[in-house]
Amino acid sequence: MLLLCIESSCDETSAAVVRDGRQILSNVIASQVDVHARYGGVVPELASRKHVEAISVVIGEALERAGVDLNAIQGVAVTRGPGLVGALLVGLSTAKAIAFARDLPLVGLHHIEGHILAALMEQEIAFPYLALAVSGGHTHIYRVDGIGRYQGLGRTLDDASGEAFDKVAKLVGLGYPGGVLIDRLAAQGNPDAIDFPRPLLHQDNFDFSFSGIKTAVLNYVRRQPGPIEGEHLKDLAASFQKAVVEVLCRKTWRAARETGLERVVVAGGVACNSGLRRMMSEMAAENRGQVFFPSPGLCGDNAAMLGVAGEHYLAAGYRAPLDLNAVASWSLDRAGIR
Repeated sequence: MLLLCIESSCDETSAAVVRDGRQILSNVIASQVDVHARYGGVVPELASRKHVEAISVVIGEALERAGVDLNAIQGVAVTRGPGLVGALLVGLSTAKAIAFARDLPLVGLHHIEGHILAALMEQEIAFPYLALAVSGGHTHIYRVDGIGRYQGLGRTLDDASGEAFDKVAKLVGLGYPGGVLIDRLAAQGNPDAIDFPRPLLHQDNFDFSFSGIKTAVLNYVRRQPGPIEGEHLKDLAASFQKAVVEVLCRKTWRAARETGLERVVVAGGVACNSGLRRMMSEMAAENRGQVFFPSPGLCGDNAAMLGVAGEHYLAAGYRAPLDLNAVASWSLDRAGIR
C-alpha cells in the first residue's frame, strides 16, 4: 500500500509518502523554529497559522520527491492527537479532504504510537519490547506487545523531559529550542561539577518528575553573583543533562528488568540527545539487553513515522469516518482502533 502520511501536532508541518509501512519514499518537514524562537516556546495560534500556510506546499513536495501523484496514493494516515488542537485540525482537515475527494481510506493515529514504532522502519525489532517516549510534550514508558497493543507503565507527573531542557536553556539565555543547545554545551563540560537532584529515582515506580530539576537549576542560577557563562555554563549544561539522562535511563532499565523485557526502544525528539544515547547503550550492555534508536530524522516530529501503524490498520480493513475529530489529550493505552 502506498500511503500519504500527514503530521501537524505541534510546530512541524510534515508530509511523507511511505510504501508498505516501511519504505520511505519522501519525508518533508517544514519547521517553525524561527517563528517561535523569539518567544522561547511554541505559540499555539502562530503554529496553527503556519500549518495552514505550509500544508499544501509540504504535501506537494512530498509527492514530487516520491515521484508519484495523488492518483497513486492508496490511503491517508494522519495524526489525530494528542497535541495542539488547532495545529492538529489543520492536518486532519486536509487529510479528510484528500480522502473524500479521492475516495481513499483514512486512518487517524496517535502521535506517540508513531514515535514508538518509528524504529521498525529501519530495524527488525521483535515484540514485545519496552518503549521510552521522550519529547517536548511527553515522557512515558510503554510495554509494546504489538501494533495497537500498548500498556503504559510510567509517565511524567509534571514537565516532560524535553520541556525541562527547553526551559533550562531559556533560563540561562541559550534560546529555543534548548535541547540541542544544552547537548552541544554538555559535551564540553564537567557532568559532575554541580549536584542537581534526581527526582523519583529511588521510588518504587516508573514515573518521572522534572519540575524539581528545573527549579534546582533556577535556584542555583539565582545564588550566583553574576551571569553564568564560559566554562561555568558548560558545566551547568553537562550537570543538568546528566541528572535528566540518569533518571530516564535508570528508571527505563529498571522497568525492563521487572517486566522481563530485553529490548528497549527510545523514541521522540529527546532520543537525539547524545548523552541519552550513550548512557542507554552503556546500561543495555550492563543489563545484557538491546537498545534501539530511530535515526535522527525519525526522532523528531515527522510524518513518515505514521507509516507503520497506518499500513497495519488500513491493511486490516479499518476506515476512519469523515467526521473524525482531533483529540488534544489522548491516552495511548485507550487509543483503541482509529
